[in-house]
Amino acid sequence: MQPDEHLFKSEWGRLVTALTRIFGLDNLALAEDVVQDVFCRAVEVWKLRGIPENPSAWLMTSAKNRAIDLLRRERKARSLVPDLRRQFESEWTLVPTVAQFFTSDVMEDDRLRMMFSCCDPALAAQTQVALMLNLLCGFSVAEIANAFLTKYKAMEKRIARGKAALAESKTLFDFDDEELPARLDAVHRAIYLLFNEGYHSSSAPDAVRTELCREAMRLGRLIANNGRLATAQTYALCALMWLSAARLPGRLDAAGELLALADQDRALWDQDLIAQGTAFLERSAVGPQASTYHWEAAIACLHARTEDWRDTDWGKLVWLYDQLLQINSSPVVALNRAIAVGYRDGPRHGIEAIESIPHGERLERYPFLPAALGEFELAAGCPPAARRHFEHALSLARTPLEQRFLERRVRAAADRSVQSEIVDRIVSANERAR
Repeated sequence: MQPDEHLFKSEWGRLVTALTRIFGLDNLALAEDVVQDVFCRAVEVWKLRGIPENPSAWLMTSAKNRAIDLLRRERKARSLVPDLRRQFESEWTLVPTVAQFFTSDVMEDDRLRMMFSCCDPALAAQTQVALMLNLLCGFSVAEIANAFLTKYKAMEKRIARGKAALAESKTLFDFDDEELPARLDAVHRAIYLLFNEGYHSSSAPDAVRTELCREAMRLGRLIANNGRLATAQTYALCALMWLSAARLPGRLDAAGELLALADQDRALWDQDLIAQGTAFLERSAVGPQASTYHWEAAIACLHARTEDWRDTDWGKLVWLYDQLLQINSSPVVALNRAIAVGYRDGPRHGIEAIESIPHGERLERYPFLPAALGEFELAAGCPPAARRHFEHALSLARTPLEQRFLERRVRAAADRSVQSEIVDRIVSANERAR
C-alpha cells in the first residue's frame, strides 16, 4: 500500500523546520536531505509492512533518530548552531536536546518562524511564495514552476537565490524582531497570492488547483491559531480563503468544465466552510481600519450566503467594490465592480463602466474583460459585437478549461435560446436592484 502524497507534503515542512533549528539555516540543504532520506525509507518500509497507525509519528521519530545518528557519526556540531554546540558534543545532552525540537508545540512554533523567514520583505513576492511552497509545503521545483507558468530552470534559480538569502541569516526569524509587522504583511501577501494561484490558476491544464488553496489555508490557520501573530487582517484573510474555498465544489460541472457563477449549483457549496469563514469575518471586525482582505472577504461572504444567484444584492456589491477600490485601485477590482454595475443598472451601463476603467490597458491580456463585454453586448441585443468580444477573449485563454468555456460563449452568441436566457438574467437582476 502506497502512502498518500499529501501526507508527505504536509509533514515535509514540520520536519524540515525542526531539523533546521538543529542544523541552522546555513545547513538548510542538510535538513532537506535528511527529510528526503526519511521519506524514501518510509516508502520502502511501508511497502513491506504496511502504513503504520500513526504515520506522522513514524516520520517524526525517524527524522529525530536520523539527526542523532548524523550528529554522532559525523560530529557536525562544530558547524551547526553555535548555542547548541555544547549540548550536541555531550552524549548525555545530545538526545534530549534533539528531542525537544520534535515536540508538537516547538514544531508548530518553528514552522511559523520558517514562514516568517521565507517572507523577508527584501525578497520578491513570488520568491517568498516559492520558498513557502518548497520548504513548508513540500512542493518540488517542477510543481512550483508549473503552478506559476515559469520555466523549470528559472524557478530553480529563484528558489536557490531565496535559500541563499535565508542562509545568510543563520537562524530562523525571531518574533521579537522589530521587523515583525513588515514580515507579517509579507506573510499575508504570500498566502493570499498562493491561494489566488490555486483558485484562479494561470497554469495548464487546470483552472483550479485545490492543493494550492488547501496549503494556503493550512498556513493561514497556523497564524490565526497563534495569539501573538493573529491580527484583524489575519482573520479577514482566513475569512476570504474559507468563503472562497466553499464555492470550489461548484466551479466545475459534472464533466469537469468551468461554470460561471450564475450557473453554479449552490447546493454543492460547502456550508461548513461558509460557517467557518463567516466566523473568521466576525473575528476580523476589530481595529480602526479595514484592509483589502476585509472588503474582499465581505464580497465573498455576500456571494456565499446568497442561496440563489437571482437574489444577489448587486447594489450592495457595487458599494463594497467602491470601498475596496479606495484602498486597492487594481483594474481587476474595477472590472468586477463594472460587472456588478451592469447587473444593477443594465448592460449598457456595464459596458460604459468597463470601458472607463482607469489603466484598463493593464488588462489587455486578461480574457475576462472582453468576455464581460461579450455578455453585456448579448444582453443588449448585439450578438455580432458579442461574438467579436468572445472571440477576442478566446484568443487570450490561458488554460484548456478557459478555452473550452470561452468557446461555449462564442457559440452562445449565435444561439437565440442562450441570448434570451442572458437577457432575462440581466433584466431580472436590474429589476431586483431597483
